[in-house]
Order: sequence, then structure tokens, then C-alpha cells
Amino acid sequence: MIDMIYVIGLDIGTTSTKAVLFKMDGSVVAESESAYPVYHPHPSWVEQDPFEIEAAAIEALQTVISKGAIPSQQIASVGISSAMHSLICMDENQSPLSASLTWADGRSVEQAEQLQRGKGKAVYLNTGTPIHPMSPLVKLIWMKENKYEPYKNAAKFISIKEFLLQRWFGQYVVDYSVASATGLFNIHTFTWEAEALQLAGISEDQLSTPVPPTYVCEGLKDEIATQIGIRSDLPFVIGASDGPLANLGIGAISPGDVAMTIGTSGAIRQMAAKPKTDELQEIFCYGLTKDLWIMGGPTNNGGIVLQWMKEVIGEHETQIAKQKGISAFEVLTDLAKDVRAGSDGVLFLPFLNGERAPYWDANARGSFVGLSLAHKKEHLVRASMEGVIFSMFSVGEALERLAGKPVNLFASGGFARSSLWLQIVADLFGHEVKVPESHQSSAWGAAWLSLVAIGKAQSLADIKHYIPMKDTFTPDLANHKTYQELYLTYRNLYDALKPNFETLANFQRNQNLS
Repeated sequence: MIDMIYVIGLDIGTTSTKAVLFKMDGSVVAESESAYPVYHPHPSWVEQDPFEIEAAAIEALQTVISKGAIPSQQIASVGISSAMHSLICMDENQSPLSASLTWADGRSVEQAEQLQRGKGKAVYLNTGTPIHPMSPLVKLIWMKENKYEPYKNAAKFISIKEFLLQRWFGQYVVDYSVASATGLFNIHTFTWEAEALQLAGISEDQLSTPVPPTYVCEGLKDEIATQIGIRSDLPFVIGASDGPLANLGIGAISPGDVAMTIGTSGAIRQMAAKPKTDELQEIFCYGLTKDLWIMGGPTNNGGIVLQWMKEVIGEHETQIAKQKGISAFEVLTDLAKDVRAGSDGVLFLPFLNGERAPYWDANARGSFVGLSLAHKKEHLVRASMEGVIFSMFSVGEALERLAGKPVNLFASGGFARSSLWLQIVADLFGHEVKVPESHQSSAWGAAWLSLVAIGKAQSLADIKHYIPMKDTFTPDLANHKTYQELYLTYRNLYDALKPNFETLANFQRNQNLS
């Protein structure tokens, strides 16, 4: 019986690792989350300790198995999801020489600008990875040009998922989607891209072996199995990156199915049967399998915007939340819900952390525009939430140009717990938004893919029958009209402010502020 089959999705994220125990019907039995810090040893450097992430992954798995109270023999497999664009330098003894540089690391802004003026367009057309400091390719160029000591002594250059797989299974393997996100992988041939390797100053043997997402890792080390509390022969399936797995986990895998995910950052994505890139370089295109690609664009600024608002103007709301035993974010969004759509003419460009799609501009900066004496705290909160969705809509425009109009719009990630945010999505896009019961879509996508890999599920497409849906948000047509009117101004503001963004970003770097 399918309800007696259990499976785990392990999602290695930017700020935490989540482990979710599912039944095969998609219902959640138990979940666990283990957080880890982010370090900023220099301005614009964003690093993590790979051993802290490994410890968090072990703890998350151990806790979810304990909470689920499921015998190890009833767990069919573990599928792995991970954030993209991380980079670790490893020595010949499989020990890290560097921290894990995350997607948010901005030390290579200059190298990205130089590459864009040179061979960047050709590299993008072959790899599908936009030229930006997030890209491991651009990070490697920075390392080469700055004679970074770990780079000079490295035997391997890997992601955080590859680090865990090497530690647990003694293998250097990388799934196609994580490889695609490096900027070093050709999405047409599914091989490492020679020109990108040359630019990075590395060789193919310094990278892992690319494998399909159904690759089963075997030989889990006994000490790891004992720590987690599982049998050592439990199949671990390599899975993919969190983006395509979020699409899979929400059922957005057919033409016209568009998935929007917002956690710390955000993305909007659509699956495609062919790789598509063009010279505008506005969106990414990564390989998932040899006959399925994921297209879309990420924003640097998702839930982190509301986190910033809480820290800057939310002291009172934080105190209220403590007294009531609820989240400060719940208090803030409750404050914003009574403000009319459009925040009475306040627009927020949410570029607090630079921006990726569709601008790929690390110099972009956050801006409130349209403030007057009539505006209050609640206007700022709502405008910040609307700004994140305006940003997602601008990415959606670029995606629509290459992939076609959306037929179905799905939402997942932490923001899917906010009914206000989801209603803003429906109103701005003018489209019905479908939301699953579990917001852990990347974990469910990883879990399902592992079931396909071991023969317990027939195909990726069959997941559509095993996704419990929760809510549907219908657009308010009056609000849609308001947002469409304001979006024209929002879109023009980036171009108008771009020269000033660069000036201010350079000033901030000189002041060691970014």
C-alpha cells in the first residue's frame, strides 16, 4: 500500500537545512529545520562553514526520523535538494581550504562587469547562467585574479551538496542542475564548457562528474548512518537544485505551469522541453535531465525584505508578538493588510542586496519613492511586500517572452504562509494562484525524484496526483488595475535610478558598507 511507504526530502538552503518526512501521497508526517550562520569577513563577502551545514543536515535528518517515529526499514529513500551557486575549494585530501561562498557573495562585481564586456554573452548562451557575482565561474575568476590562496592550492572546486556527498559517500559527483548553475556547464552538450574553464583557470578534472538527478549514492559511511539513526544501505538520491525541485514538488512541470517561490530570496520558473537563451540575458536556463530544462529568474530580495523591515521599524511589533506568542512578521503583515492596494502611491524598489533577474545588477539599491507626510509605517510595510512582487512580475515578463504566457500559477516557499502576500500576487499578476498544503515544495520534489530513481514511482509527471492543495487566491480586478498602472512607474524607476545606484554602491564600498 502506498500509504505505508515513507520518503525523506532533505533541502539544504541558504540559512538552514530542512528535512521533511512524507508519505507517498505527499502528506507531511514530520519536519525539522536546523539553522546555521552566515559570515561576512569582509565587505560584500558572504560565507558559511561547510562543517556547520553538514552538522545541521545530520541534525535535521536525525530529528525528523525521531519525530516521525517511523522504523528505518519503512523509509524508502532520501532525495536531496540544495541552494545553487555555492563554491568551496577542496584539497587533495578532501578537506576544505575555504569557506563555502554563497550565491549572495558579492566580491566579484568587477570581474562580472569585465566578463560582461568581453566573452560573457557567448558563455551565457552556452551555459544558461547569467553573468553575475553569484556565479561560481565569476567567483573563480576573482580567485584567479586575486591569487586567492585556497584557489591556488585546490584539487577540487565543489558546491555544498557535493561537499556532503563526498563526506558521506566518498564520491565527487554533481547533478546536472547544480552543475548548470556554476556557469561552467554546457546545457546543450551536458559537459563542462571549455571556454568557461579557461576563463576560470581550472581544468575539468578539478570538477565533479556530472550525473542525472536520479543518480543513487551508495556506500553511506557507518558513522554517518549511526548519527542519523538510519540503516547504512538506505538509498540517497542526488536530486537537483532547489529551483527545479520546487517546480516539481508543486506540480508545475507542464507547458504553461509557472511556479513562484519566495524564501530568503525568490524565483519564478517554468519547465521547458528545449533549452532557450537569447542575447538579452535576462533569465537563466539550467538542465534538469537531458530532455527537461528549467527557465526563469531569481531575485535577491524576497523574505529578507520583510526581515529588514522588522529590524528597522518593527521594534514595537516585535514586542507585541512576544506578548501574544506569535511571529513578528504576522503582526507586521496584519498592520499592512488595511492599507489599500498600491500603498497610496508609495513604491519600493526592493534591491537591498543588489539584484539578479532581470537586471543582473549588483549595484542596484533599495529605494522608497513617493513618500509624503500622509504615509505611515503600515504603508512602508505594504509597499515593501508589493515591491517584492513587482520585482517578481518583472522577471515573469522576461520569462513569458521566451516560454510563453502562464496557464497555471503556483506559489510555494515561506511567503506562501502569508495570505496577504499571496493575494498581492493574484492581484498584480491578474491570475489565480494555487497553493499546496505544504510549503516545502523543494523537499517534496526531491523526495519524489528519489522514488522515481528507486522504481517506487513511475515518472516525474505522476507527482501531480500526489500534491495535496490547500488554497486558491482569485485576483481582485480593481486591485489588478491599480497594480498595472503603478507597475509602469515601477519599471521606469530602475532605468531612471541606475546611474545613481552605481554611484551610491561605489560610495558604500569605499565606506565598507557593502
